[in-house]
Amino acid sequence: MITALATIFVFGLIVFIHELGHFITAKLSGMRVDEFAIGFGPVLLKKQYGETLYSVRCIPLGGFNRIAGMTPDEPLDDGSFYTKPAYKKLIVISAGAIFNFLLAIVIYFGLNATVGTMVSTDKPIIGSVITGGAADLGKLQGGDIILSIDNQSISKWSEISERLKGTANHGVTVVVNRNGETVETTVIPKMEKNTPKLGIYQAYETIPHSIGDSFILAVQKTGYIIVAMVDGLREMVVGTEQAEVSGPVGISHMAGSIAQQGFAPLLSFAALLSINLGVINLLPLPVLDGGHLIIILIEAITRRKLPAKALMYIQMIGIALLVTIFVYATAKDILQLL
Repeated sequence: MITALATIFVFGLIVFIHELGHFITAKLSGMRVDEFAIGFGPVLLKKQYGETLYSVRCIPLGGFNRIAGMTPDEPLDDGSFYTKPAYKKLIVISAGAIFNFLLAIVIYFGLNATVGTMVSTDKPIIGSVITGGAADLGKLQGGDIILSIDNQSISKWSEISERLKGTANHGVTVVVNRNGETVETTVIPKMEKNTPKLGIYQAYETIPHSIGDSFILAVQKTGYIIVAMVDGLREMVVGTEQAEVSGPVGISHMAGSIAQQGFAPLLSFAALLSINLGVINLLPLPVLDGGHLIIILIEAITRRKLPAKALMYIQMIGIALLVTIFVYATAKDILQLL
C-alpha cells in the first residue's frame, strides 16, 4: 500500500507540474488546449471547463496536453499551435522541463527552510527499517545504535557491511543501544544484489538554514544535479560510463522504500525525479520535447514546415525507441527484484 501511494504521489506530482508548464504557456500564447490530461488509458474523471476538457486517466505514468493544430492533418485556425510564431512554440514545448526544474527548486527550498539540509553521519544509528526486511523481522527499530554484530564491535556505519560479509540467510546476533538500554536480537540478512543486507537506512543529521540561504542552496543543488545528469548522459553516449536505466517498476520500488523513511525523503526523491524528467525530455529525440524543439528550429530556419509524412516517420521512430527502452528497463527492474 505504501509503495502504491508513494508511486502515485511522485509520478502524479512531477507529471502534473510538467504538463501544467505546457498548459499555462500554451494558454498565454493564445493556443487552444482541447484537453489537459493526467495519466494514460481509460478516463476515470473528466470535466469540461470552457474550451478545455480536464481529465484524470487510470495509468498515472504520464500525461498530455492536446493542443489544437499539433497533428499534421488537423485543420488550422487562430488558436492552433502551428499558426503561432516560432518563439512561442519554443516556449510552450520547453516549458514542461522548465517547470520540472522549478518544482525541484521549490521542494528543495521548502525542505531547506523547514527541515534543513540532511547530512549523512557515519555513526551506526538506524534511521529507519524497511517494512518486512531483515531488521524489521528481527525487531530492530529506528533510533537504535548498533553496538556489535556477531560479537564484533561496530563504531562506524561503514563497518556494518564488512561485518555482514558471508552472513546471508543465516542468523547473526545484533546488539543495539535502545534508549539507554542494551538489547540483543537475532537478524537473518537478506541477499540484495549479491550483498547481505539488514534492511535498514542510515540516520541523518540536519543543518538549519535561513530563508535566503535555503533558496540559494535549492538553486545550487538543482543546477548541480542538472549538470551531473547531463554529464552522466554524455559519458553513457561516448561509452565511458555504463548505462543504468530504471523503469516504472524500479522507480516504484525505490519510492516505496524511501517513503518508509518519511515524507521529507520522499519529497527529495520527487525533486530528483522531476529534474530527471526535465533533462530527459529535453534530449533531441523524436517524440520527446527536445525532438519537437529541433523540428521547430529547423522549420524556423528553413521557413518551411516539414512534410506530414516526414513528421509521421519521425514520430514512429521515436515511439519505437521509447517502447524499446521501456520494455528493457521494466524487464531489468523485474529481474533485479526476483
